[in-house]
Amino acid sequence: MEYTIDSAAEKLLSSFHAYYNVKEYTEDEENAQIKGLPLRALCEYYEKSQKYVLSQKAELWSENSEEFLFLFQVEHLTKELFEKCKDYAWDEGMKLAHIGPGHMYTYVTPMFVCGTCDEDAKKALKKCRKFKSFRFSFHGWMDLHTAAIEVQNNQISSNAGGRSVEKVMKKVLFNSNKKRR
Repeated sequence: MEYTIDSAAEKLLSSFHAYYNVKEYTEDEENAQIKGLPLRALCEYYEKSQKYVLSQKAELWSENSEEFLFLFQVEHLTKELFEKCKDYAWDEGMKLAHIGPGHMYTYVTPMFVCGTCDEDAKKALKKCRKFKSFRFSFHGWMDLHTAAIEVQNNQISSNAGGRSVEKVMKKVLFNSNKKRR
């Protein structure tokens, strides 16, 4: 199926509404072009698991997991723009994360929907690695996942951590019309 940048972003966001708290930015809003970046939406996911005996006050263990997905929409992705957006997403993810006892992991995911992409931007996206542990991982860790789709040639790229995001993008954008058995 042929997508435009807008239709691909809309399709992804409509599927994300089932799992994420989605905050969409419009061009009219002040925050839409935060620091000159083409941020389309911020998607937040929170999960808490716990085990207790008889009462929630007698908690044996708990773990909190979070994901912050930043959807950027741009006509042409350059390496400089990729680096700016990646750094913005990481810094904002650090601010949004709830680090402390019980925190297991936080994934920060800058996702790009673009018409075209420079080869050096694609290489930087694929080689991107960012990881941080808190108190020797006793308070969890943060990991950066990146993914991009070029709608002109329907090509999806990701880093090693973003392979799961790449699978989701393929499923939403290219397999949604197939019937399931």
